[in-house]
Amino acid sequence: MSQLLSWLVALLVPLALIGLGLRVLLTPLFLQIEYNMPYFPPDEYGFTKEDRLKWAPYALDYLVNNEDISYLADLRFDDGTPLYNERELSHMDDVKRVTQGALNIWYISLALLVMLGIWSWRGRFDYAQHGMQAYRQGLMRGGWLMIGLAIAIGLIVVVGISVNPHVFWNFFVGFHRLFFEGDTWMFLYSDTLIRLFPLRFWQDAFLLAALIALGGGFGLALGLRRFT
Repeated sequence: MSQLLSWLVALLVPLALIGLGLRVLLTPLFLQIEYNMPYFPPDEYGFTKEDRLKWAPYALDYLVNNEDISYLADLRFDDGTPLYNERELSHMDDVKRVTQGALNIWYISLALLVMLGIWSWRGRFDYAQHGMQAYRQGLMRGGWLMIGLAIAIGLIVVVGISVNPHVFWNFFVGFHRLFFEGDTWMFLYSDTLIRLFPLRFWQDAFLLAALIALGGGFGLALGLRRFT
């Protein structure tokens, strides 16, 4: 029973840490930081930094709120033209489904970790002597699993930025093919989604998520050693 508990906790830890990274990315603070980076590419079609900071938060808000797609469809440029075309709106509807599903997994993983921790602490009979130790070992194992995964993702991003752009692009394509059908996620460079969220945005997003997960993994893997 102790080993089963330990490995269950270990598998839940990466889900919890990846979910944490995702939730941080879905905040206006990340947009403020990212768009103010000196290397962030300008928009060839005319968006200023202020324009991006005006429009991008609507996209993030849509992903976490309970509104339907009209929340984005009703947005208009100053000349009255829609901010997003039908293809972009369809994709954002898919992204919301995937994002909220991922956030639900995060909430569940956090709840399970808390419940398993309480169960381990309040266990009875022989299990009570080993429950908390197995739980802490599971947290440490999960931390090491997260370290390995975060390093792998971080290397893909760093190599894609500094050595070979195809490395990250292939990873990016594979990621989208896993969650979206066909080429529904591909757009023209002149489309609003690409102008707000160019490839460099996603490189930095994956890198930041990996760093958050890496920090959490090291905290669990090394910070709990003295308690085992």
